[in-house]
Amino acid sequence: MDNNDILIRLRYALEIKNSEMAEIFKLGGIEVSVPEVVKILKKTDDEEENDSQIKLTNSMLNSFLNGFIIYKRGKQEPKPGQNNTPEPSIENNTNVNNILLKKTKIALSLTTEDMIDVFKKAGLNVSKGELGAFLRKEGHKNYKVCLDNFARNFLKGLAIKYRG
Repeated sequence: MDNNDILIRLRYALEIKNSEMAEIFKLGGIEVSVPEVVKILKKTDDEEENDSQIKLTNSMLNSFLNGFIIYKRGKQEPKPGQNNTPEPSIENNTNVNNILLKKTKIALSLTTEDMIDVFKKAGLNVSKGELGAFLRKEGHKNYKVCLDNFARNFLKGLAIKYRG
């Protein structure tokens, strides 16, 4: 599953309009116009038409997810005396799905039980331990890479939960 596919599925699941998508990108620190959003969300099968699609890079997806958190929860100001901890970012293609789960969980204020319920709606049983392993920091001894089938089922479960 590539970054464009992730964004298409997330947009569908949560019924986000193109203008809202552009606003979310802006909140994440990237200027993307509505026509560019359309080009990002365009599904292409032909190689000839592939030129009209904008490929979503890892940094663009990361910016979108950061903007999505701000869009849903508001800008968080650091508390006095609190040092600014760096948020997880997408460094390689192996942790894209893990970051998707983490940041979607934060943006939608989902509990672990909510996330397990989302997976169940998609027909996939995930244990608390397994979900915890997906949400851990990369490099932790219990960290587990979230494979495409888990991310796909998570987005499918979100669509069922939010669209009915």
